[in-house]
Amino acid sequence: MGLKIVATPIGNLSDMSQRAIETLKSVDAVLCEDTRRTFKIISYLQISKRLISFNDKNAQKKIPELVKQMESGNEYALVSDAGMPVISDPGMKLVNECHENGIPVDVIPGPSAPVCAVAASGLNVSHFVFLGFLPRGSKLRKLMRQMHEIEIPIVFFESPYRIKETLKEICTFDPDARVFIAREMTKMNQTFYRGNPCELSEKVDTIGEITVVVEW
Repeated sequence: MGLKIVATPIGNLSDMSQRAIETLKSVDAVLCEDTRRTFKIISYLQISKRLISFNDKNAQKKIPELVKQMESGNEYALVSDAGMPVISDPGMKLVNECHENGIPVDVIPGPSAPVCAVAASGLNVSHFVFLGFLPRGSKLRKLMRQMHEIEIPIVFFESPYRIKETLKEICTFDPDARVFIAREMTKMNQTFYRGNPCELSEKVDTIGEITVVVEW
């Protein structure tokens, strides 16, 4: 019985670890953020497994029954659409309930977009704050002001539709900040950008999944 937190590739499906593959084969079912995306992964890996939709919209309703099933001996794998589950993804409440009810929790490590972006950036980011997806408007300005004042490097996810706006906001606080942008990491169209926020706001491609590293 128990819950297995399984990291999935952030883009390139060949990055799936052997341990993750074996885990997905062994569990009773897979809890997934989007069953369509997870189906593509397990199909690529030639795995046939029952998929259960588990996301922010239905988690609260499903958790009691999932806990009951695990207490009865069932074992589930928890995956997100990409990368490490629970990090800016659904799942935290389920993991917490497992701990609260004495249900074993294990983690099968793998790709994580924030860590990959930091490693590829070449910036001085020996410690950083991960912000997930940023707020908008006045909350964004307040957050940027706080991070700039304490001079802690930040890592965050951003929508391609808002990346230019966010870079311009960073530029108002520190036009000399060093910024690294990883777009579509591990995929065919992977692109890295480095520079200051002002210049990058003019040339960054607004397509695909984006992770940003900022060194003040």
